[in-house]
Amino acid sequence: MEILKAKLTERIKRTPSVESFRFAPEKRIEFIPGQFLQVMFDPDNPQNKELNKYLSFSCAAGKPYIEVTKRISESEFSRHLTALRAKDVVTLKAPLGACVFKEEYKKIAFLIGGIGITPVISIIEYIAEKKLDTGASLFYSNRNEEDIAFKKELDGWSAQNKNIKVFYAVTDYQPRDKNCVFGRITQELLAQSLKDIKERIIFIFGPPKMVEAMEKLCLDMGCRNEDLKTESFLGY
Repeated sequence: MEILKAKLTERIKRTPSVESFRFAPEKRIEFIPGQFLQVMFDPDNPQNKELNKYLSFSCAAGKPYIEVTKRISESEFSRHLTALRAKDVVTLKAPLGACVFKEEYKKIAFLIGGIGITPVISIIEYIAEKKLDTGASLFYSNRNEEDIAFKKELDGWSAQNKNIKVFYAVTDYQPRDKNCVFGRITQELLAQSLKDIKERIIFIFGPPKMVEAMEKLCLDMGCRNEDLKTESFLGY
């Protein structure tokens, strides 16, 4: 882990409320899929929790840029982030985190809510680009179809690699897309779609209550606690 400077190169609107920010770091950041970094708008005061926040890498490693993605809010951190323009420089602390993908994992699953998708993108893009034979099943829950970030990319990777399977869940209304199911991620859905769940490493990312519910669901289905990798994503 080190502290370094990075220059904004691109902003990408993912949904009405979610945006990606791509940066060119002053030196290459070697990170493992699933790791995160800290964006520091007040590097002179590392304890400033309002302006120094943690965001997951939302791209595979090895690219000429690094990408982070955030649901934009009214927070001071969001205001600083959205005020960035091309070539603006920020301070980063990276890489961080041990909730990561390893190539030795041959079967994995993701139970994801909302902006918890960001580290998953890093992992799935890595699997797709490396053409790994890892069996990866993603269950991705959002309130509505418009909130599904990275849907185009996920659909593309799953079309290219038969080992990548994506299931979308929409909770607020009956979805128009036939590839989306109405309702939450349930034990019934997992039992129907993921019969070998007890053989998989399971990543659970999302709001704290969702993470807690999914962890309990997996344990109720007979998954081993040591096979569950969880991180809670707070809104800021």
